[in-house]
Amino acid sequence: MSALFYPIVTFVMLAVCISYWAVTAVFLASSGEAVYKVMSAQPNCKHANLTCSPETFNRTNITKQCPGAQCLFAFYGGESMYHRYIFLLQLCNLLVFLWLVNFTIALGQCTLAGAFASYYWAKRKPEDIPSCPVFSSFFRAVRYHTGSLAFGSLILAFVQFIRIVLEYLDHKLKGAHNVFARFLLCCLKCCFWCLERFIRFMNRNAYIMIAIYGKSFCTSAREAFFLLMRNVVRVAVLDKLTDFLLFLGKILITGSVGVIAFFFFTHKIPIIQEEVPVLNNYWVPLLTVVFGSYLIAHGFFSVYAMCVDTLFLCFCEDLERNDGTQMKPFLMSPGLRRILGSVDQSPGKSRAALHQCGVRE
Repeated sequence: MSALFYPIVTFVMLAVCISYWAVTAVFLASSGEAVYKVMSAQPNCKHANLTCSPETFNRTNITKQCPGAQCLFAFYGGESMYHRYIFLLQLCNLLVFLWLVNFTIALGQCTLAGAFASYYWAKRKPEDIPSCPVFSSFFRAVRYHTGSLAFGSLILAFVQFIRIVLEYLDHKLKGAHNVFARFLLCCLKCCFWCLERFIRFMNRNAYIMIAIYGKSFCTSAREAFFLLMRNVVRVAVLDKLTDFLLFLGKILITGSVGVIAFFFFTHKIPIIQEEVPVLNNYWVPLLTVVFGSYLIAHGFFSVYAMCVDTLFLCFCEDLERNDGTQMKPFLMSPGLRRILGSVDQSPGKSRAALHQCGVRE
């Protein structure tokens, strides 16, 4: 049950990554010398937008020629090579931020996958299950699989970085009349969106195989891909069904919290009516509570989603490694055997799998 609280660890690590990115971005944006310019409300002032110095501004003739003019801060800048490439440094900071975020998520997925896989492959339950499966899996992931997780997250970070650059170019070309450039940019955005979704899916399953076998990222991704292709019908059915059920759970929790928050902020609950402060507009706190409840529900339901994906890959591996005999017994539970044993790619294979599992048609 401690796996349900692992999203708190992920949240703390993501908060550290966001703070690191924000501090670095502000440092880069504010680095250099402060540049001051003359600001005047008079449209015919010839000294407007010229650089100035706050120390000597009052001793110049600008205030006499342009009454009301002020020397105000404009931006941070400079003429060195460092200042000319600050924009590129901001892009590098963005890439590192995406890499750290994806690595944090990958570490959480590998940790949860290792904990659930240790439960599945235990021949004697609960004797063979580690006493602290989540902590043991986290220690293994940090000690042995850091390079694989970093490599997989780097690939995803590059694709996300390219998508952000394409969005930036699309924003810059909104006023352009080049139809071909807009069409090409739209096609690139669509292709990289599909590529990101595919890489996310493959990375998730590769991390599961890494947690099970401890192999490298490329080997685990290849084995996970071919394993999923051999069970493509099961993958489609289970993925859609799981997404639908988890989405219903998120909507149910978010809706329930939203209804309770609405009655709370509108003084409709008599028990705590006197404790509620009087608000001029209750929609802002209400939407904040609803949005926060959805994020929290998404974080905790992601544990169940990772559990389903891990047990599914373990089930497929179990079918290929064992045949249900006394020498090679199945490690799957009877309930999982009944649920997934009936879904196969063809009627002949389905009947054979059912007979192997000992389930009557």
